[in-house]
Amino acid sequence: MFTPRRALILLAAVVALAGTTLPVQAADIPAPGEIVMSPNIKHVTNVPKPEVLTDIHTDMAFQGDYAYVGNYQGFSIYDIKNPKQTSLVSSLVCPGGQMDVSVYGNLLFGSVDSSRNNDSCNSTPQSATIKESWEGVRIFDVSDKANPKYIKSVETNCGSHTHTVVPDRWRQNVYIYVSSYNPSDTFPDCKPPHDLISIIKVPLRDPAAATVIATPNLFPDGGYGGVQQPFPNGKSATTGCHDITAYPEKGIAAGACMGDGILLDIRNPEQPKVTATVRDEVNFAFWHSATFNNAGTKVIFTDELGGGTRATCNEAIGPDKGANAYYDIVDGQLVFRSYFKIARHQADTENCVAHNGSLIPVKGRDIMVQAWYQGGISVVDFTDSAHPQEIAFFERGPDNTAPALSGGFWSAYYYNGYIYGSDFNLGLDVLKINDWRTNKANGVRMRSLNAQTQASYPGH
Repeated sequence: MFTPRRALILLAAVVALAGTTLPVQAADIPAPGEIVMSPNIKHVTNVPKPEVLTDIHTDMAFQGDYAYVGNYQGFSIYDIKNPKQTSLVSSLVCPGGQMDVSVYGNLLFGSVDSSRNNDSCNSTPQSATIKESWEGVRIFDVSDKANPKYIKSVETNCGSHTHTVVPDRWRQNVYIYVSSYNPSDTFPDCKPPHDLISIIKVPLRDPAAATVIATPNLFPDGGYGGVQQPFPNGKSATTGCHDITAYPEKGIAAGACMGDGILLDIRNPEQPKVTATVRDEVNFAFWHSATFNNAGTKVIFTDELGGGTRATCNEAIGPDKGANAYYDIVDGQLVFRSYFKIARHQADTENCVAHNGSLIPVKGRDIMVQAWYQGGISVVDFTDSAHPQEIAFFERGPDNTAPALSGGFWSAYYYNGYIYGSDFNLGLDVLKINDWRTNKANGVRMRSLNAQTQASYPGH
């Protein structure tokens, strides 16, 4: 049914495509579960969350004809050979959030930042104040997609909130940069200061021999001290990193480290070195994630204001908080250019803030698709990093299948012609964009995608 409200939303999309932002006011928020989108986006299909995974979906990875979707209770593997008929192949129950996933060869790596009584898939929650508690990275063999097998765990300081896969140049080992934070004097294995990352070395011929080989200190000066104020004015202190994105071909990485954004030289993956640091003491509350452009000359940092559990996409918060920040890399330093935040206001029951995304591989342009929790999925052209423009969007009205402020898209990534969105509660969505700025990407085929391990665009 075509409602007047939907007409207003579609009008806003058309105006946005023309390069002008027209905020949608609260009265125009879609009904619960109602889908609204720009005219250049098509909703292809939705695969509901598997019943055996009773918690929320998290991050995704791709390889060949398969998508891998994390969940606080484990992960699932989907067959996406025909995206219009995306189907579940298997789910493995192995509790321990967040279970952010990445895939390399026949191995799947999953992050566990939830203190457990042991490292098994039968583990139960146990306080990190107990010395014997376990957190870290789990390694699975996914060569048999219908029957993935758990083969190894590696315990790390403060667990593994997220991780980044960095292959060595000879493809004999992969390194896993483990990001974690929030130490406490009450945690035997995670006491402050915690200014480090953990590096796990995984020999590909013997992944069961994986072990932590280094814990480099990225902030010998202690990092940003933060600002202790109530939401939304507080600023996080740096006590580790939240996420690191590597661009191994270029020997660089970018870290979003709570109170700091950093560039790293990773030409020697066992000894990453910080080469530049930047802070935003006005608008950024929590440096959450980073994405390079294809040329490696720009970085998009995201600010997860409110930790993903607050309604920040509204007039009260404004356009510069909980947003993307675009930086050019100039003479090795990070130079701020602009902010971007979706203009569509969300309801006070909708958690909404900048979150995970990836590039759409269009040579000569810088275009990113990105999740905004209940703000939906947005596609932004940032070829001019001083003037980023949204060119497409997809969203649902408030998720009334779960408590308030606990829904929406965790991640949105482009892979081989389609956009995939991992929704907390509603499963895996598949979208198709048809736009003159992105259609050249339809001819690009990737063998795999781990969004935190960028690779340059292949040819058509």
